[in-house]
Amino acid sequence: MTLLDAPKYDEAKARRNQTILWSGVVSFFLLVIVYWLVAARPVDWPWNWQNHLFGRSSANRFLEAVEKNDLETAYGVWTHDKNWKQHLDKHTTYPFPRFQDDWSQTSPDNEYGVIQSHRIAAARMYGNQLLMAILINGRKSKALSLDWDPHDGTLSFAPPDIEINPESYK
Repeated sequence: MTLLDAPKYDEAKARRNQTILWSGVVSFFLLVIVYWLVAARPVDWPWNWQNHLFGRSSANRFLEAVEKNDLETAYGVWTHDKNWKQHLDKHTTYPFPRFQDDWSQTSPDNEYGVIQSHRIAAARMYGNQLLMAILINGRKSKALSLDWDPHDGTLSFAPPDIEINPESYK
């Protein structure tokens, strides 16, 4: 076979290859859109969408446990340690009695009162932390600011000088 003996053009094969190519491109973009929707439509880079997904899930599990007044489960979510009772020495910076003072329904330190509902109004990556503004009990202002650390999965209070205004992200 020489250069002048080119193979005959196969139109069916070319159409099949083009269909496979376009199907792959469309499938990829559909998967990206579905993942963006599952991650709660974050306004962030795609490589941070997983942090949004897991951070929001962790905050929701935590606040649902607080709403049920199951503070032991909530503390396990807060510290990302289901078996926190077996190694209390790991959690000396924010011990369970202090956690109870902050989140108990009857605590004077709990400025939200009995927590009955919550809504994550906004979430943004700030450095390597997911900063979330959570509206408690249907409030429209004074959101609870929580941080979620993607490296160890723990929740914490956001620094006092850094907060997200949920009104600006409606």
